Amino acid sequence: MFLTDILHITKTNHLRRKLIVKLSFSSYAAVGVMLFALFFGAGNLIFPASLGQNAGTNLWPAAIGFLITGVGLPLLGIIAMSFSGSRNLQELATRVHPVYAVFFTSLLYLTIGPFFASPRTGTVAFEVGFSSFVSESSQQLWLFIFTLIFFAIVLFFSLKPGKLVDTVGKMLAPGLVALIAILLVTAFVSPMGEIQAPQDSYSSGAFVTGFLEGYNTMDALASLVFGIIVINAIRSMGVTSKTDILKTTIKAGSIAVLLLGSIYVGIAYLGATSTQVLPFFDNGGPVLSGAASHYFGTFGSVLLAVAITLACLTTAIGLTVANAQYFNTLFPKFSYKTLVVFFATITFVIANFGLTNIITYSIPVLMFLYPLAIVLMILTFLSPLFNHDRIVYQATIAVTFLISIFDGLQSLTKSLGIENFSWMQPIINFYEQALPLYGQGLGWLLPAIVTIVVTGVITRFRKETTVEAQAS
Repeated sequence: MFLTDILHITKTNHLRRKLIVKLSFSSYAAVGVMLFALFFGAGNLIFPASLGQNAGTNLWPAAIGFLITGVGLPLLGIIAMSFSGSRNLQELATRVHPVYAVFFTSLLYLTIGPFFASPRTGTVAFEVGFSSFVSESSQQLWLFIFTLIFFAIVLFFSLKPGKLVDTVGKMLAPGLVALIAILLVTAFVSPMGEIQAPQDSYSSGAFVTGFLEGYNTMDALASLVFGIIVINAIRSMGVTSKTDILKTTIKAGSIAVLLLGSIYVGIAYLGATSTQVLPFFDNGGPVLSGAASHYFGTFGSVLLAVAITLACLTTAIGLTVANAQYFNTLFPKFSYKTLVVFFATITFVIANFGLTNIITYSIPVLMFLYPLAIVLMILTFLSPLFNHDRIVYQATIAVTFLISIFDGLQSLTKSLGIENFSWMQPIINFYEQALPLYGQGLGWLLPAIVTIVVTGVITRFRKETTVEAQAS
């Protein structure tokens, strides 16, 4: 009987090891591709194109900065969710405070949903696909017509989300990547022109400008929502231990990062080599359509337009469904269908402000929200060192909040063309003088780190003192 038990245990352990090896070398690749598809939104393609045009000969430092926030932080967010063991973002943010958790999670959902990312899908589809075919004077009218049809389709599919959208998305993503790959290979083999001198802030601060430009992808924010999707996919493969889930998440995330980063760098290079043929644009949409037209004529432009429009549709539907589902759990009195109609309507209205305005007015919110998200990720990884004490979370988030809120307000005043707010200027002046990197939009970084260290040490000392007192 004892021998039989040993043989059974040995066989079971062998099967478990075999399963882990399989996940380590094949199955996690499928999760990586799925994660890439989640992050790869057609709207993200416009930012590296614009960066490339403006960075010029300072392309590489700008691209490295962009990759840190546009690719590195999303990977960090996915890993943080896996490391934390939380069921969702709101549960993780509850470590700060339940009220803050609702505030932060709601603002994040609205940012990647109806306020900015979702309207951007419709305007990107119009800018890349159709704006070049209509006259300058009728652009606003055609944008209205296009987005009306676009978000009517989004509303229709969001009311009854099913496998059709997922199927189209899975079939479409490889096709769009193939089209982009062909365009980028052509651009490398036969560049449109020489790379020109950098513009504006890229002349002297290319790295920091690229770092802040990466905020616009909003992928780091989305990663805190996507993380649980990845974790559930890994668990469905039979992986149950926290350590194995974390390892698989890191490996899968690395694949997604490699694919996404390669596309970003390629598009940035395309933008940098385009300025002798194409003019400088307010956003990267016309850069892609202009490049497609340059290399492949009208057929290339139309093909790219159709692919990007369909990709934007699936993204918009996914964002609308996610927001309606989250706020339905938050406010059960409002039905899912009511929230879908509400969000689709708001998204349609905001989309008609145009792509450039959406990007411009999203920056103040991102300047406020991104530091809070980054600090939450850092706290998640360091949490075991200070025994998950809420005081460390609250103190660090409070310090970050007091700095990032003024970053956002200052950015808003610039967007509105206001020189300054008199009540706010003394605080801004103090931050500029006292905080390293404040002028580069990173003034929150050092105070957050110092707060974590100080409160973490105090927390550990307090616990040790309590233990000694109880022992005596």
